[in-house]
Amino acid sequence: MAEDKPMCTRYQQAANLISKRWTPLILKVLLLRPCHYSEIARMVGHISDRVLSIRLRELEEQEIIKRTVFNEIPVRVEYELTAKGQALSEVVEAIERWGAEWLPKPGEDSTPQKDVQQKTG
Repeated sequence: MAEDKPMCTRYQQAANLISKRWTPLILKVLLLRPCHYSEIARMVGHISDRVLSIRLRELEEQEIIKRTVFNEIPVRVEYELTAKGQALSEVVEAIERWGAEWLPKPGEDSTPQKDVQQKTG
């Protein structure tokens, strides 16, 4: 009998990194364009300053985003995706397509019946 092998550790690392709460939304925002902290917070929605700061720091440590501080008064900070971060665009877009196709719209109880019929019939 063949022994079950554990999942690929690189896959697990990648999944853990991009599945943290708020991270996919932050990536989606930064895929649009470089943004200031306040823009990210506004576009993501109900995220606390503490959590946003932590997520941005984690993404910067992984070299997924780049933080640029402009020597101005007041200090201006801009965040943008690195090439490594841009490479996640296909993943983010695939998740968005899957959600649009398979998840109910806010306020709906389940996947619309026509979608289910399309997939099964």
